[in-house]
Amino acid sequence: VQLQASGGGLVQPGDSLRLSCAASGFALDDYSIGWFRQVPGKEREGVACISHRDGSTYYAASVKGRFTISRDNAKNTVYLRMNSLKPEDTAVYYCSAGLIPSLRAVYYDYWGRGTQVTVSS
Repeated sequence: VQLQASGGGLVQPGDSLRLSCAASGFALDDYSIGWFRQVPGKEREGVACISHRDGSTYYAASVKGRFTISRDNAKNTVYLRMNSLKPEDTAVYYCSAGLIPSLRAVYYDYWGRGTQVTVSS
């Protein structure tokens, strides 16, 4: 079971990025998928998640209206579209898989390596 996040980079404030979370060894649509981010010295923060039960999506208040989580089951990939990026969105972003849709990391069993997102002018 492996998850791999990709798509990060260095962008300017106001720009957009799309992160991808690809799975191998299991079907992503059997799990709820969460996106989390972490900066040094701070706890991992739940950003968005999508339920495997009914496709419901949940967002942190800090990103609601700017970020969109979606899944492509045919590609076994979940995406995080990030618009109107701000410097405070700078972090390492991780995707994770679990059986309970939540923005709390404790509910996730599988984690991938993160991808760095840096928002700076």
